[in-house]
Amino acid sequence: MKDRENVSSPTTEMPPHRSSPIPGNLWQPWFAPWVNQVRVATRALRHRNFKLFLGGQFLSLVGTWVQTVALSWLVYRITGSSIMLGLIGFASQIPYLFSPIGGVLADRMNRHRLILLTQILSTVQAVLMGWLTLTGQVRVWHIFFLALALGAIGMFDMTARQSFLVEMVGKDDLMNAIALNSSVYNSGRILGPAVAGLMVAAIGEGWCFMVNAASFLAVIVGLLLMRLPPAAPREKGISPIAQLHEGIRFVRHNEPLRTLLINLGIVSIMSYSFIVLMPVFADRMLGGGPKTLGVLMSAFGAGALLGAIYMATRTGLRGLSRTIVRATLIYSFALILFAFSSTIVLACFFLVITGAGMLLQVASTNTSLQTITPDALRGRVMGFYGMMFMGMAPIGSLVAGWLGDWIGASYTVALGAAVSIIAALAFNRRRPVVVAALRQIMEQRVQMMPLPVPVDASINAPADSTVAESTGVGQ
Repeated sequence: MKDRENVSSPTTEMPPHRSSPIPGNLWQPWFAPWVNQVRVATRALRHRNFKLFLGGQFLSLVGTWVQTVALSWLVYRITGSSIMLGLIGFASQIPYLFSPIGGVLADRMNRHRLILLTQILSTVQAVLMGWLTLTGQVRVWHIFFLALALGAIGMFDMTARQSFLVEMVGKDDLMNAIALNSSVYNSGRILGPAVAGLMVAAIGEGWCFMVNAASFLAVIVGLLLMRLPPAAPREKGISPIAQLHEGIRFVRHNEPLRTLLINLGIVSIMSYSFIVLMPVFADRMLGGGPKTLGVLMSAFGAGALLGAIYMATRTGLRGLSRTIVRATLIYSFALILFAFSSTIVLACFFLVITGAGMLLQVASTNTSLQTITPDALRGRVMGFYGMMFMGMAPIGSLVAGWLGDWIGASYTVALGAAVSIIAALAFNRRRPVVVAALRQIMEQRVQMMPLPVPVDASINAPADSTVAESTGVGQ
């Protein structure tokens, strides 16, 4: 089948910006295009609510990464076991397997209030973790159950946040908002581990948890300052269980969504679990300590930030599914090379490439899913996105921890990367169905046609008739 991936649309292309006259002929030729490019790359910031959201998000994510690095080092210091690192990683992420439940809640209630509640609960968790550590009472079972609690909170938070983005910026700026959100996330990933490495070495893990608790206040304040229009009426007269079944049927019968989600789930299991083995690479492979761990995590975050900046400059959907394939192949080969790096310089170089590739793959998948999904089902589809992206990772964490003790961390990471390469090639064969779905949605936007929202009658219809018509597959 000939590949025709021309799905860009005038509705998503930003019109050329006219910069104000700049005094001096020497400055005008090179300065104006850069100003226009920055405006295009940050266009979602023209929405006040998103600007507040992003500002609070940055400070909070720095704190979150400080806690993530400190927690992994605390577990490794107490146990010295890669199996325990995998087990704690499993506990913190296994709740995401139930993300479709969080998606139902995001489709039923006010998403703004749901996010506010999750931030308050996350603050309480961080304070409790810090108190136990600073008082010397912390035990592995404390860490396990608090990590499990934080994962449950994060599951509801993730589905609500992803669904809330379109309410803040609209569909035209959605891809840019996802990219900017990823930029902030990975800026925190760069700064957080570096700060955590210094803090753990200087004053211990407990204060890192307290820093994280304080950082949640920035998000809470930003959410309270938002001015939101009245929320769209939620679907009534249908039970949560029925809504969950509706979401399952929609994803199962929508081939483009199913293709994207399966690919995301496979690479999440096989590739993303390398992060739980980072302390092993920092200690045994590179002969370092918490500072080395912070440097490695920051290098990965720096690469992801570069990928997010590239995504922010995109203004159309052309080549989006091709980016998923290429990015997966690139970061998989980079992971293999990282696994056998003998110096910190080489390790950081390959982690930068890995971070950029992973960000491009995830952001492109997220944008494709949100473009294809109708508003009424957005929370539930984002729930399945969370299940495949975050929920599959704990399975990978357990496998990585077990294999890490058996065959070594290097071979474990290389094996996962090799499987991801195979998954990317398999996805490439099914990519035309994703291209067709994106093209159909963009044509509907050009014609000012509303996205078809499946109702109970169509959802319950046979997969080869009404459901295919409502999702645009098979036309």
